[in-house]
Amino acid sequence: MKISYNWLKQFIKIDWKSDETAALLTDLGLEVEMVEKYQSVKGGLEGIVVGHVLTCVQHPDADRLKVTTVDLGDGIPVQIVCGAPNVAAGQKVPVATIGTTLYDKEGVAFQIKKGKIRGQESHGMICAEDELGLGESHDGIMILDNAIAAGTLAATVFKIENDEVFEIGLTPNRADAMSHLGTARDLRAGLSQTGVNVEFITPSVSNFRVDKRTLKIGVSVEKPLLAPRYCGVTISGIAIKPSPAWLQNRLKAIGINPKNNIVDVTNYVLHELGQPLHAFDASKINGKIIVKTLPSGTKFTTLDDVERILHEEDLMICDENGPLCIAGVFGGKSSGVSETTTAIFLESAYFNPVSIRKSAKRHQLNTDASFRFERGIDPTITEYALKRAALLIQEVAGGEITSDIVDVYPKKIEDFPVVLNFNNVKKIIGQELPKEIIKNILASLEIKINSVSDAGLGLIIPAYRVDVQREIDVIEEILRVYGYNNIKFSEKLNATVSIAPRTEDYKVQNVIANQLNSQGFNEMMANSLTTSAYVKLSEMLKEEHNVIILNPLSNDLAAMRQSLLFSGLEALSYNINRRNSDLKFFEFGKTYHKFDSGYEEHKHLTMFITGDRNQESWTNAQKPTDFFLLKGYVNAVLSRLGIQKTQNIPVVSDVFSEGIAIGFGNDVLVEYGVVKKSILKHFDIKQEVLFADFNWDLILKLLSNKIKYTGIPKYPEVRRDLSLLLDENVSFDTIYNLARQTEKSLLKDINLFDVYQGKNLPEGKKSYAVSFTIQDNSKTLTDVQIDKIMGRLQNNFETELGASLR
Repeated sequence: MKISYNWLKQFIKIDWKSDETAALLTDLGLEVEMVEKYQSVKGGLEGIVVGHVLTCVQHPDADRLKVTTVDLGDGIPVQIVCGAPNVAAGQKVPVATIGTTLYDKEGVAFQIKKGKIRGQESHGMICAEDELGLGESHDGIMILDNAIAAGTLAATVFKIENDEVFEIGLTPNRADAMSHLGTARDLRAGLSQTGVNVEFITPSVSNFRVDKRTLKIGVSVEKPLLAPRYCGVTISGIAIKPSPAWLQNRLKAIGINPKNNIVDVTNYVLHELGQPLHAFDASKINGKIIVKTLPSGTKFTTLDDVERILHEEDLMICDENGPLCIAGVFGGKSSGVSETTTAIFLESAYFNPVSIRKSAKRHQLNTDASFRFERGIDPTITEYALKRAALLIQEVAGGEITSDIVDVYPKKIEDFPVVLNFNNVKKIIGQELPKEIIKNILASLEIKINSVSDAGLGLIIPAYRVDVQREIDVIEEILRVYGYNNIKFSEKLNATVSIAPRTEDYKVQNVIANQLNSQGFNEMMANSLTTSAYVKLSEMLKEEHNVIILNPLSNDLAAMRQSLLFSGLEALSYNINRRNSDLKFFEFGKTYHKFDSGYEEHKHLTMFITGDRNQESWTNAQKPTDFFLLKGYVNAVLSRLGIQKTQNIPVVSDVFSEGIAIGFGNDVLVEYGVVKKSILKHFDIKQEVLFADFNWDLILKLLSNKIKYTGIPKYPEVRRDLSLLLDENVSFDTIYNLARQTEKSLLKDINLFDVYQGKNLPEGKKSYAVSFTIQDNSKTLTDVQIDKIMGRLQNNFETELGASLR
């Protein structure tokens, strides 16, 4: 938001430097991001003075040039060569002196230097209006009033305005400060805390009066909940023309291009008071104004010549023939002010913020009016702003007020009460403020004190302070005006010790995140908002389970995600498209689901790997990531968390072309595998992607605060190997589980260290070489005990699996 310092000074008389004012505004919560200088003419006509042409003769070597001598007011005439056809002796003209910087039509700077033109010295330049930025004409030099003394600064003659503009990063809650009036109100409150008491000057509307009652246009509000207040008045006999310089300068300073006097006044009042206005060509209104909604599918062409399809909830300003304007958002082409307009109906209203925001988002329109309406404007200045605009229109466009003000306000929007407790003020701020200071601050913010007691204050909050609804909001207002920097620090140091179990979610997350980081993973955080269309990529996800956003920013952010897979694939695709194809990502996040019983959130840990395992290097051969690499990462996570007694079960999710799940009891702990190519194609990913999805909520339930310690074994372990000939459909997992069932206490480890399938083996057979580590923690094992265990293992493999020793 841009605020003109000169404009601000119309509300409060202040002589502070702009940097001092900017610092105070920032302390008040209106953060000034930048201060820019503005000049109504670029360069401010610096170096341009009024010259008196003493002589003017033909250039001896050029038919179209003349040699002049010009008095610049210092008593030393200078020679200037001029090519303008209208230059003559006796004239007063603007002269750019040596060293002056001028700007061409494209804004490119060039400097006036001493030089020779066709052999004649020239010490400056006599200027045309386009060369000074004062107009478009280049037919000849500007000829000034002879009464102006030579040497007078051109900036004084042309009343160049120099201004400073604050660029304020306004937070969305500060709707009350979206104008010069609102900013000035805050600034006055801040100044009072520094001991500077200034009068708050608001524009007077006491001269408003009805001249005639010859053009009455009635108003009917059919949707009072969407338009709680609607005012209007007619002005006739106006002339559409460019605005005067002062009005154009005000608008240009804050980055608004002037259009014509009527539109400029509505923009001026909007930025002055924060009240959006709209002017309709009265001759294009049939019958009365009707504020209502129209059926879905109704077509309407806006001022930008775009035909829009209306929604049944869009509030419209209509006449008896049809729509004229999208209320609070954008005007219609058919009813706008044009060069032939001689009478207008001027609208000032308070519209429901939610309704305006929805309409603006639906039609992808973001106007100055909708920006203010959707945040909540002041409902008490609707008529005041209308009178202010009407008087300005009469000033710059002529005309007469030809109707009484229509003010449809069936239910007044009341100020609201809040009770402030002094003890709570001290508790929140951390320092006891004198009660008189609190009262003065509240008074400077136009918060009325309704009652006073030893315990606190009964307050009445103005309706325009939509961000101050609770006691804590009032305390925040007191604190920001008092000044955060004025709160003293205690010399006493207080410390607290937090007691949290080791299984606290954030602690476990940090443990696993550190482990995955050390394994080459990067943590990602994706938006929980996504497109509702992703559910179509998996039959496990249901469209009716989508949590739909009522007022989405776009269709791509219209639903809460049901799976972390798709947001992760978006990140992979983004990186792969930028030649970063060897990736390892993990994410802690939530999924969101809607069921008949209500809404549910589930937390997950997901892992993605794709591309090569290691960076390209002459020391290592390139090897792509594969299923077993992901399996190792998954098992490492479970091992680090101490989760045991799991079993492999068939994967349920249909996002995998091949995969496996790890279960605990009847619950699925993690699913992992290779993502289907059909899903990858949707994200334009052509390389294999492996994905793991942990049920983090279940993991947290399985963790224990108890830590079990086992002493280092005193007695040696023994390894024995078996080379087994098996049917090709027998998995290592089957061998592993059978071995565990056969020997539960002494068998410490089982490892598959060789697999062979092919030549010299019977058809349908394969060879597994499996090692078994056996150990007794209480004594040294004898050969007899070891042989007995191995015999039982061999016997069970033969009888249960049909295995034989090779």
